[in-house]
Amino acid sequence: MARFNSNFLGRDMAVDLGTANTLVYVRGAGIVLSEPSVVAMGSNDKPLAVGSEAKRMIGRTPAHIRAIRPLKDGVISDFEVCETMLRYFIQQVHNSRFSKPRMIICVPSGVTGVEQRAVQDAAEFAGARKPAYIIEEPMAAAIGAGLPVQEPTGNMIVDIGGGTTEVAVISLGGVVTSQSVRVGGDELDDAVTQFIKKEYSLALGERTAEAVKMELGSAWRLEQEIMAEIRGRDLVTGLPKTIVTSTEEIRDAIEEPVSSIVDAVKVTLDKTPPELAADIMERGIMLAGGGALLKGLPERLAHETGMPIRIAPRPLEAVALGSGQALEEFEVLQGVLFSSARD
Repeated sequence: MARFNSNFLGRDMAVDLGTANTLVYVRGAGIVLSEPSVVAMGSNDKPLAVGSEAKRMIGRTPAHIRAIRPLKDGVISDFEVCETMLRYFIQQVHNSRFSKPRMIICVPSGVTGVEQRAVQDAAEFAGARKPAYIIEEPMAAAIGAGLPVQEPTGNMIVDIGGGTTEVAVISLGGVVTSQSVRVGGDELDDAVTQFIKKEYSLALGERTAEAVKMELGSAWRLEQEIMAEIRGRDLVTGLPKTIVTSTEEIRDAIEEPVSSIVDAVKVTLDKTPPELAADIMERGIMLAGGGALLKGLPERLAHETGMPIRIAPRPLEAVALGSGQALEEFEVLQGVLFSSARD
């Protein structure tokens, strides 16, 4: 957890407001906070915990405490809880009610104007200076992954987050063509949960399903398949039960959402102008986001597209780093990369 630092007062911020995690970049200081996007609310609708502490409560709370994830599919699903979470994170960095930092917020490329305004309003109500600026996630991810987005060459980025997958071809500082599908890490978790429930009559919690995905999930056959135990609640007897499953079974379980991600990449390539497609063939496709760490995904995409596949140096932080780099050069890039939902 980031602690208050008086040196951050008045400094501008870039926020990667993700479905699974929220990262905060402070101008001149880098990423100073990375926390799960979870809030634990009490019976009086007051926040009891935010971030890591709240995530530990998922599936383990008594009836009067709710662990809420205020974002779904990359957009705000609970405005008041999202505002509470953002305010808490801002206060962790700017511990002053009088500090109104300029803020850039990342949003998926497929959001509607209404969804974009909701993000902006939440940031402003949480303490950001008006107006809060918007940058699209694929552009931020491409910058954070080190792609030369300002050059007249084709750069392809695939950002797989918790709620959405953003695929974009970027050239001369703009998005030439893009595809945003509301499929990401959460859908992979759900697919694991449903498979185990159907095949083994075993109920899994959110955190267990995520752990199974990270340990056993794969998009392509592995050189050495792995077996592992999974513990859950037997739906027949209601008692705790342990089963043994494998990477092969989990690969089959998550095939549908993985195929959706691959199809989004193919559709975007199909809409790419020939000159830029030739650049991508030479440079390859860059993967970012937590989904880029799914075992076998680069091999699967290389097989399906025939393109070289690379993973960003810091895939989990690519969007935050990219929006942070854009923030460092805000005066130069204002009006080029950023938009205000009120424009």
